[in-house]
Amino acid sequence: MEEPRNGPLAGVKVLELAGLAPGPFAGMMLADHGARVLRIDRVEAVTDVPRRDVMDRGKRTIGLDLKSPEGVAALKRLAAGADVLIEVFRPGVAERLGIGPADLHAVNERLIYGRMTGWGQEGPLASAAGHDIDYIAISGVLSRLGRAGGKPTPPVNLLGDFAGGGLMLAYGVLLALFERERTGRGRVIDAAMVDGAALLFAMFYTGIADGHWGPRGTNLLDTGAPMYDTYETADGGFLAVGPLEPRFWTEMLDRMGRVADVADLPSRDDPAGWPLLRDRLAAIFRSRTRAEWERVFEGSDACVFPVLDVDEAVAHPHNRARETFLEIGGVPQPAPAPRLLGVERRPGDLAPATRLYDLTEWGLPEDEAEALREAGVLA
Repeated sequence: MEEPRNGPLAGVKVLELAGLAPGPFAGMMLADHGARVLRIDRVEAVTDVPRRDVMDRGKRTIGLDLKSPEGVAALKRLAAGADVLIEVFRPGVAERLGIGPADLHAVNERLIYGRMTGWGQEGPLASAAGHDIDYIAISGVLSRLGRAGGKPTPPVNLLGDFAGGGLMLAYGVLLALFERERTGRGRVIDAAMVDGAALLFAMFYTGIADGHWGPRGTNLLDTGAPMYDTYETADGGFLAVGPLEPRFWTEMLDRMGRVADVADLPSRDDPAGWPLLRDRLAAIFRSRTRAEWERVFEGSDACVFPVLDVDEAVAHPHNRARETFLEIGGVPQPAPAPRLLGVERRPGDLAPATRLYDLTEWGLPEDEAEALREAGVLA
């Protein structure tokens, strides 16, 4: 028997078909909040060496040959008692394998079938290959990322894969679980990274339509404004500077003025003077180390903070106080979020293998599982 999970999703059983980052991230989000997640990998991928992927925490893993009739039948047995299935194939692949939504709803009409793709289940690009950079390009978001006068600059694959993909899929699963309480029926979720990335940019469409949001790198929040940017310090560190509101800007100048000359700075209210203001600020921030500036701004509302690397973030006093990070299996990592007050955050180990007896709880008796294992269909 697996240990009982705590959290609002305790009792929810999720099958996660192995795939690239967005699907496992959605599964991790569900597992973090109590769902019992069984990862279905390829038979040859399951070994005695434990996986150390953060996104596998709180899950169990088996290998199943979904190209064999026996493997497909086994998955249907598992799906018959599951609440959610996460599928990450290109459109049509699951149907060809015999494990598409119609196939699995035939054995469990309450099943929520979450489909995670880059382009979606239909459209001219539905079957095309792609990656995060391609999805945010077609969504229009990438055109707005980067410095003024420079080329579009993709961030790490956060916008398409994780925020626009995995997080949106997890959100869709919760919507479908809520709806199922009323209808008693499952639903198919078509989570496309291009859709999710486009949605994340919703705030800016009004400004673009009325002309208040200009080309990339020229606006208040995209490094166009000198009061919302990063600046290098004397020791090669960086500060995140964001005093957008006048009172925070005044406090920043007051703190800076204690250790540097801030007289006669160009007005922040005149965009024509922003280049000179940026240069002046850059020179001032380069005059002292990051640690020295941290002491200058400590306890203030100047909205100036150090740019921490990952190791520093784990050790930062605020993050330690909130337990923003934890360690599992010797791997430091972000803790589950958001936190629900009164619910212990206990995400579980990093995806240990599932022994045969565990599968009885998923509708696959031990003798049948053993037969599949001996036939090489189950690992």
